[in-house]
Amino acid sequence: MSQRTCLSVILAAGEGTRMKSAVPKVLHTIAGLPMVAHVVKAAEAAGSGELALVIGHGADEMRKAALKFAPKAEAFVQEKRLGTAHAVLAARAAISKGYDDILVMFGDTPLIDPEALATARLKLAEGAAVVVVGFRTENPSGYGRLIEKAGKLVAIREEKDCSDEEKKITFCNGGLMAVAGRHALKLLDQVGSKNAKGEYYLTDIVEIAAAQGFDVVASEASFENALGINNRAELAQAEGIWQARRRREAMLSGVTLIAPETVFFSHDTEIGADTIVESNVWFGPGVKIATGAKIHAFSHIEGATIASNCDVGPFARLRPGADLRNKAKVGNFCEVKQAIVEEGAKVNHLTYIGDARIGAGANIGAGTITCNYDGYSKFFTDIGEGAFVGSNSSLVAPVSIGKGGYIASGSVITESVPDDALAFGRARQRTLPGKGKELRERFSQAAAAHKKG
Repeated sequence: MSQRTCLSVILAAGEGTRMKSAVPKVLHTIAGLPMVAHVVKAAEAAGSGELALVIGHGADEMRKAALKFAPKAEAFVQEKRLGTAHAVLAARAAISKGYDDILVMFGDTPLIDPEALATARLKLAEGAAVVVVGFRTENPSGYGRLIEKAGKLVAIREEKDCSDEEKKITFCNGGLMAVAGRHALKLLDQVGSKNAKGEYYLTDIVEIAAAQGFDVVASEASFENALGINNRAELAQAEGIWQARRRREAMLSGVTLIAPETVFFSHDTEIGADTIVESNVWFGPGVKIATGAKIHAFSHIEGATIASNCDVGPFARLRPGADLRNKAKVGNFCEVKQAIVEEGAKVNHLTYIGDARIGAGANIGAGTITCNYDGYSKFFTDIGEGAFVGSNSSLVAPVSIGKGGYIASGSVITESVPDDALAFGRARQRTLPGKGKELRERFSQAAAAHKKG
């Protein structure tokens, strides 16, 4: 089957009306990735070499989005919504190129498993003309039933058209269909409208193909593969299923999740074995974590690279461009953005590091900030190897602290500091004996007078 060519036709013309959104339905995200992009990834994983996106509502927005997750996909516009068969035929130009296998999927079924697609393709390779992916459920109400005879699929019957006996069938239509490329257009062109709306249903090709003596079979997959998203509640349900899958995958690969149900991954999170993730941690897009790291509770991480044996949090925020090298530490209530924290460096408490480099073994004291933005432009702070920055220091960029430099606590540093130098950037302390008592008495008298007035 590996040499068979395959085109995936993904129907992505759904509106956002039921989502109560101006955004096209299939662009709503699961794990930070549009639903339709999940379908694209599954198609590619199952060996689909070409993609045809059938779009309608929000066509321009869909085209722009597709450039990010499916740059080679060919887009076709379904000008009028006249049913699923009509939608597939919008991609006639792509289908007519002579592919061995045609996969038809829906852009709002983000949990489709590549294995389900591969199984459908295998049945085509074995001689089937049409393969319908179905699922079994104890409560089939509302679903189309797969009608089989002698191991062959003869029809897909909508529930309203089912006999009492057919309503007892628990094998239901999952929506996904695979069609032999050499028969696809011929079968699709024979689909006629059978309702007052004049719509053309893709499911009709099952009876058309069976009546012409073609092999039509069903392939069974889990219910999740067919889960379609029509509203925000179903979107949240799909997110939950996706996250549960990913958590299990992470744990089976050697990652410890202390409270799995509270950890949320992104679609592209990479996390190495022997990493420990505590509760209530959120990973946004673009996170890569090597082996042996420890991510403490309530940390928020996106667009960051974390090397082996790093220690992050609790309550840490790593923003895009944060790059932690081996054994680096970013502690509680710290934020790092567009900065390198080199090997063994420590950013421990209540600190902001942005547009900077922290040299190996350097120590950044509590309350330190890099003042990287003047309201118009960003500036860089470079802190050398082994430097020590005292608590409550402000480093006004652009500025550099040399190797082994020492910054006294409470300093405002506006000029670069040479290697091994000690820098003070604060007003000189004055101590006035008895002045504290005098101030208290004055303030007390003023407050009493204010009350009387």
